[in-house]
Amino acid sequence: MIRIAAALERLSPPPPAAADPLAHPAYVWREDALIAARDFSPLPLDLLRGVDAQKAALVANLERLAAGYAAQDVLLWGARGTGKSALVKASVAAVQAAYGALALVEVSADRLDTLPRLFDAIAAVRRAFVLFIDDLGFDAVGDARALRSLLEGGAEARPANARLVVTSNQRHLVPRDMGAQERAVNARDVADDQLALADRFGMSLGFHVVDQDHYLDIVRGYSAAHALPFDAADAVQWATRRGSRSGRVAWQYVVDLAGREGRAL
Repeated sequence: MIRIAAALERLSPPPPAAADPLAHPAYVWREDALIAARDFSPLPLDLLRGVDAQKAALVANLERLAAGYAAQDVLLWGARGTGKSALVKASVAAVQAAYGALALVEVSADRLDTLPRLFDAIAAVRRAFVLFIDDLGFDAVGDARALRSLLEGGAEARPANARLVVTSNQRHLVPRDMGAQERAVNARDVADDQLALADRFGMSLGFHVVDQDHYLDIVRGYSAAHALPFDAADAVQWATRRGSRSGRVAWQYVVDLAGREGRAL
């Protein structure tokens, strides 16, 4: 019987123990438990270049949340690799340094159905939470309706001490189906349904394709922060070989440069 019990535990291990919701700067929502993030070390906020307006808006909103004031759910949308996720984590870290009373909870995009249980877990905690959903997108309007209710309009929405911060490559989160609009009796109804989720976010911040000057400015900032040599021509060649310019490509270049210089980051 002991061997059978041990075998069953290996097949179905017990759920992880929940971490103290007041003790850590960042958590992962996993198996209906808050698990402390192993290493929450975002980039310094001032290293994120060319997104000053988005940076100021997001930080101000998170400061209000940390202080217990009214704050918005936020959608960061736009071109891939432009710093959306990095800005979320860096902004949370900056507000934590100033106020302390804020935590990040990363929620996988495929766990949206468990959000009500997460709301229950944090509703009574005397701390503000940023519920971070990275790279969210839906294939169909129907898939997005549950999240719409949780943001606004449902009988039980997210608690006052939590706001959702979502990143997406799609401005409206749901693909625009122009064929459905053409086939519909009332095309406006179809369009409204497709846009309804994005409209639930009180703050929408756009991120756009990085030009060469912006790309080089990002590389210059990263290089200076890590005391690495800056060579604009080499950085441009790296981006050309990658076929794109973005904040992500700039960081990948700096990682490669550090390796060539025999340095760790």
